Amino acid sequence: MHSSQFTAGPSSNDTVRRGVSVRDVSVRDVPGHRSSAYGHDRAPLMFDVIIAGCGPTGAMLAAELRLHDVRVLVLEKETEPVSFVRIVGLHMRSIELMAMRGLLDRVLEHGRKRPAGGFFAAIAKPVPKGLDSAHAYLLGIPQPVIVHLLEEHAIRLGAQVRRGCAVAGFEQDDEGVTVELAGGGGPRLRSRYLVGCDGGRSTVRKLLGVGFPGEPSRTETLMGEMEVGVPQEEIAARVTEIGETNGRFWLRPFGEGAYSVVVPAAGVSDRAQPPTLEDFRQQLRTIAGTDFGVHSPRWLSRFGDATRLAERYRVGRVLLAGDAAHIHPPIGGQGLNLGVQDAFNLGWKLAAQIRGWAPGTLLDTYQAERRPVAEDVLDNTRAQTELLSTEPGPQAVRRLLTELMDFDEVNRHLIEKITAIGIRYDFGEGPDLLGRRLPDIDVDQGHLYGLLHQGRGLLLDRTERLTVGGWSDRVDHLADPTAVLDAPCVLLRPDGHVAWIGDDQQDLDAHLSRWFGKPAN
Repeated sequence: MHSSQFTAGPSSNDTVRRGVSVRDVSVRDVPGHRSSAYGHDRAPLMFDVIIAGCGPTGAMLAAELRLHDVRVLVLEKETEPVSFVRIVGLHMRSIELMAMRGLLDRVLEHGRKRPAGGFFAAIAKPVPKGLDSAHAYLLGIPQPVIVHLLEEHAIRLGAQVRRGCAVAGFEQDDEGVTVELAGGGGPRLRSRYLVGCDGGRSTVRKLLGVGFPGEPSRTETLMGEMEVGVPQEEIAARVTEIGETNGRFWLRPFGEGAYSVVVPAAGVSDRAQPPTLEDFRQQLRTIAGTDFGVHSPRWLSRFGDATRLAERYRVGRVLLAGDAAHIHPPIGGQGLNLGVQDAFNLGWKLAAQIRGWAPGTLLDTYQAERRPVAEDVLDNTRAQTELLSTEPGPQAVRRLLTELMDFDEVNRHLIEKITAIGIRYDFGEGPDLLGRRLPDIDVDQGHLYGLLHQGRGLLLDRTERLTVGGWSDRVDHLADPTAVLDAPCVLLRPDGHVAWIGDDQQDLDAHLSRWFGKPAN
């Protein structure tokens, strides 16, 4: 799947955005732009896409691009993967994405399934029955492991990863982006596009001049994993009692004798310094009257509740994804999932642009679809943070919401929001299924997601009389009258979202053009 040459010439919509639209705006308007007339001193195009950052978002994006034979280089400033073992949770939608690309079996080998409930503001409620997913669980997995699996997946598909390399500067022009490395790390690099997946303090975003408005951190919290020295029953009783009035305090078993411990950080050590085990012991004694004999920490961290969202996700040939585009408190465990889902949305669209078949506005839909999702995540984490306050007002609201969550509809709505299976992109008027992801339904060939491993579109045809015609190089066709689907036919994008519902060939052709460009013949 390696490209032996440059894949395609620049397409007409590779211009800079001033807001949402780029109509009549030239890339020359960007600070630092260099016209093609000055191209004699530029390095030759070496890659189609350079990605800054090899965390979960960057690695996932690299793999998605390689499915379409896009030449990818990932630059990671750290020379070695992180050594601490922090457990993160993959929510339902992210687990579905792993299944879509044939990664789930490998991921499951390293994870631990947990019930998909009790996420919202740590309010303990059971999982509502009948969640519309074949993967209705939370998967706890060490963060270094999921990063390694995604990086390994990208490399296996042909992506290059260079460690100890960080972006120090870049210039974009009509044809590509020239990237300079920190520390004079070799010659300048040249690519068609640059994507910043380099975290909340993103160098790419800062150099791009994209605003990052929001709220600074107001409260600090300590979080870690460690072993305890008292029986589980004693811990559970004390945590239940304190948890009624203090939502920023918990000890939860996390497998193999370890506990996840969360305590307020007020008055503990220097913010600029990593927390110590003694900091945790001190706060536990202050709040619970005992430190529970905590010992043997696996990892210790401190986090705040800063909440920010990038004003734009794209400026010309430079894009942002993951924490580079949005940051928020970790309550609800949505951060890693949001970034991986950004990558899944962007990958096939950027590949289509590079391969030359993208419709004129396809790359615009990345920001149009994903920025509102991030806005919603930021809002729900703001709400959850308020509900963790010990003040009388927030506590009264928490008690009321706890009662409301006894209604299945409320509990379900909040779980679908946190786990991202309730997302509906705006594709225009149509049935409720339009714009939503299609669950992993049964089909003649097994399960639907098994047909999406190559990152192509799919027409699921229950009429057995439609065709994808000249789009067969980008879209697969499954004629299956027995598919468990309450619609005659659906057209799926490579990210599994329903782009069209119907049974008319002419209407289908129009929607194939909308999402997959002009037919090949």
